[in-house]
Amino acid sequence: MENQELFEQVDFKVNPQYEKIIEELLRQQYSITDTFFEASEIEILRTATLGKLEEDQFKKAAIGNRTNEVIAKTIRGDFILWMDEQKADAAEKVFFSKINPLVNYLNATCFMGILHKEFHYAVYPTGTFYKRHLDAFQNDSRRKLSMVCYLNEENWLKTNGGELVIYKLDGTEEIIYPLPGRVVIFESQLLEHEVKVVKNDQRLSITGWLKTR
Repeated sequence: MENQELFEQVDFKVNPQYEKIIEELLRQQYSITDTFFEASEIEILRTATLGKLEEDQFKKAAIGNRTNEVIAKTIRGDFILWMDEQKADAAEKVFFSKINPLVNYLNATCFMGILHKEFHYAVYPTGTFYKRHLDAFQNDSRRKLSMVCYLNEENWLKTNGGELVIYKLDGTEEIIYPLPGRVVIFESQLLEHEVKVVKNDQRLSITGWLKTR
C-alpha cells in the first residue's frame, strides 16, 4: 500500500513493456523484446555503427575489465567502440533516450540501484565468436544487467550464425538469433552465455551493462 501511494504521488505510470521485461527477469533471469526500438531508430543506429566502422574507430575486443584487459582471439573475435553518453552524437542520443527511461523504471519499481551505464558498439566479422563466459568479474561485481541490441539488416538470415546462447540455471539452453531490433537483457552475475560463430556477413550490435555503485 505504501509503495502504491508513493507511485501515485509521483504520477507513476505503469509501462507494459517494462513490466514484461521485469516479469521475465524475475521468472527466468533473462528477457527478449523485439519491439524495444522502432525500425527507424534501428536504421539510425545501424548507419552510425557502419559509419564509425568505415572510419576505422573500432579496436579489437579484449577479455577482462578495463583495468585488466587481455586480447585473446581464441576466446572472442569481435571489434568494439565504447560509447560516452556525455559526448553522445545524434544516433547515440536516440539510443540513450530509450535506455534511460527503462533504467529509471527499474530503479523505481525494483529498487535496483543502477547508477551507471556502460555500452559499446560491437561488430563480429565472419568467422568470429565469443566463447562461453560470465559478464561479472572477480574484481568488479557492479554489473547487474547485461543488454544486447541487435542492429543487423532486416533481411538477416538465421543461417548467418552469430546466435546468442544463454545457459539457463536449470541446465538447458536458450538460442537467440540476432534479429534486427531485438533486445536481450539478462542477469550479468548469474547467466553464462556465448556468441556462436558468424558464418556469413557481419553481426552488428550495441552491448552493455547496467551497473550499481
